[in-house]
Amino acid sequence: MNYQCISVSVDRWIATLTLNRPEKMNALNDDILLEMQHALDALEQDESVRALVVTGEGRAFCAGFDLSPREEPLTTVKDWRDHVKLGNDTWYRIWRSRLPVVAAVNGFCLGGGCDLSMVCDITIAADNAEFGEPEIQFQSAPPFAIMPWVLGMKKTKELLLTGDRIGAEEAVRIGLANRVVPAGKLLQEAQRLALKLAMIPPPAMQLNKQGLNRAYDLRGFQSTVDLGAEIFTLVLMSESQESRDFFEVAAKQGLKAAFKWRDARFALSAETAA
Repeated sequence: MNYQCISVSVDRWIATLTLNRPEKMNALNDDILLEMQHALDALEQDESVRALVVTGEGRAFCAGFDLSPREEPLTTVKDWRDHVKLGNDTWYRIWRSRLPVVAAVNGFCLGGGCDLSMVCDITIAADNAEFGEPEIQFQSAPPFAIMPWVLGMKKTKELLLTGDRIGAEEAVRIGLANRVVPAGKLLQEAQRLALKLAMIPPPAMQLNKQGLNRAYDLRGFQSTVDLGAEIFTLVLMSESQESRDFFEVAAKQGLKAAFKWRDARFALSAETAA
């Protein structure tokens, strides 16, 4: 199949799925999520593939969900539930895949992109990578609540309740990524690791991954994700002056201006506190 928003290649046992909307910093819209689902389903059925690398084209792994105006705006609880289900169904395909999945994170890895990196089994970060869940700053929430299962409570609360971003070294220190490599060697190192994982006998890899994930499910992983999806919906259906201001700037001046407005507002708050 010819994809418009992603590309897929296979070399020996290793598949590489690349998010391919560089002009939008690989922001997630309905089209890219549906293409990812199709590609992931096909790779799952291809027994010649034993490992998967996920990365992004250009200067970002993934900047999060696309906030550009939609032809049909999401206005109801059902709209937002359907929206979050599309994304979460995509991430669950990775979580439940028989394949070991390596995230090769280049540049910005924010919001839904950060969720994508966390749902992969192992995350390799380029030294220019930047991680974060900034959604709360414009009245949103992580739709796939996996961070409490990846990090400790205090760091999870700090990142999710402030929307702060961190660099690659800090991401490794707190457990959000496994290791840092030079940006120019990112894909090479990710594929090297994927090949090592691919050399494991497939039944052993599949069953061990299932066992590990099942252990998290028994402790409430899926219930947490389901609750997170509802919290996301409630937050998006709520109203605040800050949210109105953000999207008013976006409507008049574009998203880039809205993000600059948001960043300036939080920078001013930090200066005032200092």
